[in-house]
Amino acid sequence: MKKIIFLALTTILASPLAHATKWSNQFVEFELPAKWQCSLEGAEFVCQSMDEFKKKDAIIILAAKHRGPQDSLDQYTAYLKKQKDFKTKDGKTLKSDVKYARNLDLNGHTWADSLHLESEVAGFFTRYLATIKEDIGVLVTYSVNKAKYPNYQAEFDNMVKTLRVFRKPGGLNSGASSNLFAQAKIPGSISETAVFGNGPDGEAEKKEAPKEEDNNLLFLVGGAILIYVFIKRRKKNV
Repeated sequence: MKKIIFLALTTILASPLAHATKWSNQFVEFELPAKWQCSLEGAEFVCQSMDEFKKKDAIIILAAKHRGPQDSLDQYTAYLKKQKDFKTKDGKTLKSDVKYARNLDLNGHTWADSLHLESEVAGFFTRYLATIKEDIGVLVTYSVNKAKYPNYQAEFDNMVKTLRVFRKPGGLNSGASSNLFAQAKIPGSISETAVFGNGPDGEAEKKEAPKEEDNNLLFLVGGAILIYVFIKRRKKNV
């Protein structure tokens, strides 16, 4: 019985980020949440959940290019401070809501860091992290459905905190004249409908998955009952 209680408490108190795995390519490294995977799609790396119900909620795009005259931290920050125009599939033009644009130190390296609402996909937040390293410019974007943002914030914050940049040979398919921010788009091979759904906030019009909150609540209640039974039995034996 004591062993069961110990296991229950250990699982309840364990961090959901404990199962994150380290992922890297030729220019960045970070901790990827459990059940996520990354693959090369054209010139960009695309990371999504392997859960069919969750993959429409969030996506990470990673891109790098050879540095040109337009690639510097100051230029990246200035670019991210401006609203971005975004055209929806029905032809409507939206202007992004810039939540912040700043410089951020991550593991001894400075990045341009910015959060926009509806700069890439309608109803989605996108966080941009851009920097330079030796002869390359690097961009990482984290996009998440605004309705699901609180559910992913801890995972995304952990990915950002563990982000490291370096320079390894290879892995670049883009020259110095290309635009770093224009390059890191949601790949054309993954349609907006397939990834983000058709709803006004990017919600898929499919059957919804069971809510994680409900499963977590049931587990916590079960753990609390086990602890209560254990305490009652100890009192009787005293």
